Amino acid sequence: MAASGIRSVFRNDLFKNKVAIVTGGGSGIGKAISIELLYLGCKVVIASRKKDTLLQAADEMKILLKERTPDVSSIVCNIRREHEVENLVSETLKKHGRIDFLINNGGGQFLSSASDISSKGWDAVVETNLKGPFLLSKEVYNKWMKDNGGSIVNILMDFDRGVPMMAHSGAARSGLDNLTKSLAIEWASNGIRVNAIAPGHSIYSETAAKNYPIDVFSIVKDNVPAKRLGLPEEVSAAVCFLLSPGSSFISGETLHVDAGGRLYTPLMVQIPDHENLPPFENKNIVKSKL
Repeated sequence: MAASGIRSVFRNDLFKNKVAIVTGGGSGIGKAISIELLYLGCKVVIASRKKDTLLQAADEMKILLKERTPDVSSIVCNIRREHEVENLVSETLKKHGRIDFLINNGGGQFLSSASDISSKGWDAVVETNLKGPFLLSKEVYNKWMKDNGGSIVNILMDFDRGVPMMAHSGAARSGLDNLTKSLAIEWASNGIRVNAIAPGHSIYSETAAKNYPIDVFSIVKDNVPAKRLGLPEEVSAAVCFLLSPGSSFISGETLHVDAGGRLYTPLMVQIPDHENLPPFENKNIVKSKL
């Protein structure tokens, strides 16, 4: 129990009067993040390319949290287009007068071997997962956070050992991880913290289920120490921690939400037996008995 006169960081009104932009906030992990923020008193602007998805999500959030009278609004924005990013920030400031948090959650990719990814496909994924978060972070910085501080959380993916069959997204997410570290240093003197969350492949959501074969999750589940799939809400809780005063001395970090999966699981792609990588030839080397 907290001592008399002390307020815990973890309280109901944690984000009261704060304002957040959540890209990709109409579905999956982004939707879970938005709901968590609203529950904690934050005013939330959700953004994505699809107007219908945004409007439906906003209505659902208002019904789900009706006892808390949530302040949620939506703005259509393709984060790959700079003028739309500028409009998102401008309209948010016009409505709320401030931007305390930015959650760069919007992203996307498709399954493909690297040899089959077209130049157009590569550019689309890299622009969505790397260029977009950069454009939005820069715009929020220049229009508000540079003079007022704030917190940015970038949503990545489990990329530490490469991402076979999604090389385009793995490259982009690795770039965003590095951007997170770079901005954390560049903008520290402006009172801005920049961190990232890397959800494991074991996080199951309706959005992910639509994009990947169901057997992918079966394979992943068997190779997670928790022996279960993760929930979007388990990612949103981590995001809110990084936005909160509880992480006031944390910046430039990437928090993995994967139940330790990256330490345990084999890669999802199986490599068949072959002899196509000849060994180094040296007669003096003792041959293996295996």
